Amino acid sequence: MSVQQGTFTPVPGAAPFARQVLAQAGMEARLLLRNGEQVLLAVVIPVIVLVGAVTGAAHLGLTFAHPAVDVFTPGVLALAVMSTSFASLAIATGFERRYGVIKRLGASPLPRSGLLLGKVGALFLVEVLQLLVVGAVGFALGWDPAHDALALGSALLVVVLGTLAFAGLGLFLAGVLRAEATLAVANLVYLLLMAGGAVVLPSSAYGAFGHVAAWLPSGALGNGLRSALINGTLNLHSVTVLLVWSLVAAVLTARTFSWE
Repeated sequence: MSVQQGTFTPVPGAAPFARQVLAQAGMEARLLLRNGEQVLLAVVIPVIVLVGAVTGAAHLGLTFAHPAVDVFTPGVLALAVMSTSFASLAIATGFERRYGVIKRLGASPLPRSGLLLGKVGALFLVEVLQLLVVGAVGFALGWDPAHDALALGSALLVVVLGTLAFAGLGLFLAGVLRAEATLAVANLVYLLLMAGGAVVLPSSAYGAFGHVAAWLPSGALGNGLRSALINGTLNLHSVTVLLVWSLVAAVLTARTFSWE
């Protein structure tokens, strides 16, 4: 509600849609960062994986076509995006539906599309923090990424598409399962993708299964970031796969997500 200029007459009405979405995104981001479990998924686990992978490769004498830190850092950045946009989002949204938080938001002027856009916007805000933290650790370990305009633009495109794909899948999961089931399934899928979804390691490291992993959203995200930050190129296969997953997940979420 606002006040008409020059008078004290109230002018009832909702705020502009864009302002509603920004306000919702800010609130969602604060809630994510205040939750210790979400911070663990978003920041702590990716940092531990990066440090452990780089030091483990050095101790075990594992060799790659590029320095280990250059291979693992883009993969861990992909893992961080997946942690926030899929696991954290699905679990948080599932319990918000269970406790009636989203149902109460349904009584506000915020439409369902605004709620979903606000949640996705919050993911981008949190991912900026993740990329800064993981990137700083990578640089401390000797990471030397490609940093020309094509490399950075390609990496940004892959991160955006990966976020949209995993966010859609996370919201779909939270919209069709009970909160406890969402918690179990989201964590199980996250662990399976982290171990065998070609996120941290390139799909070529998985042998014959690597051809399948490259079509998963996790493999496309990891391979896309490695292509951008190691070779400075745009991986069209990864971009196409992520775009398809984004569209499919968006359609599924739009048809199934409800306030309660």
